[in-house]
Amino acid sequence: MTHLCKPLNEFNVLDKHLSAYGTHFICHEGESLSFGDDQTSNHTVIIQQGIISLSRKYNDTLLGFLAAPFIAGLSAGAIKNSIDYVISAENECCGYYLPAEETLRLLDQGQLWREAFYWLTWQHRMLEKRDMHLVGTNNYNQIRSTLLTMEQWDDALRSRIGVINYIQRRTHISRSVIAEVLSALRQGSYIEMHKGKLISINRLPYDY
Repeated sequence: MTHLCKPLNEFNVLDKHLSAYGTHFICHEGESLSFGDDQTSNHTVIIQQGIISLSRKYNDTLLGFLAAPFIAGLSAGAIKNSIDYVISAENECCGYYLPAEETLRLLDQGQLWREAFYWLTWQHRMLEKRDMHLVGTNNYNQIRSTLLTMEQWDDALRSRIGVINYIQRRTHISRSVIAEVLSALRQGSYIEMHKGKLISINRLPYDY
């Protein structure tokens, strides 16, 4: 498995074995995915097409956008998780979900622990990468890192997401500080924005 590359072969194997047991759904843009007991912590969610946003329910912290193919909650049945999340569609999405305990049973039945390990390892590395840029860094570095993340989105997604709102929900930095930094970056021709949306990044200085 190449460093930080999504393990697609392992995803395909897991998807093939789990799909028949899941509750399939189609979510339209702006809709939130709902479950029978309304608890994401009790489910494994597989996104086959589209882009979702994942937020903590209790404080509305936006953890980020996740593009298909993606599995959330693969290990949720192993250790009880009391933190609940909101999963929302950023464009038309489809996939399925199943109870977390059922996922563990199917992993055991199909001897899919290798594939699950690869997926969870990749997910862990991505979280480490995010934390490296957001935890214990100053406001500018958090804003810079988030802008670089947004640069990787496709044009359709960037054209819909307000920069200030996204950075504020992801970092909880005050809107006034974010606006001040963005204004300075625009004046220095480091970034290009239009109507609050990110158009492009020329380059970003390491220090502010």
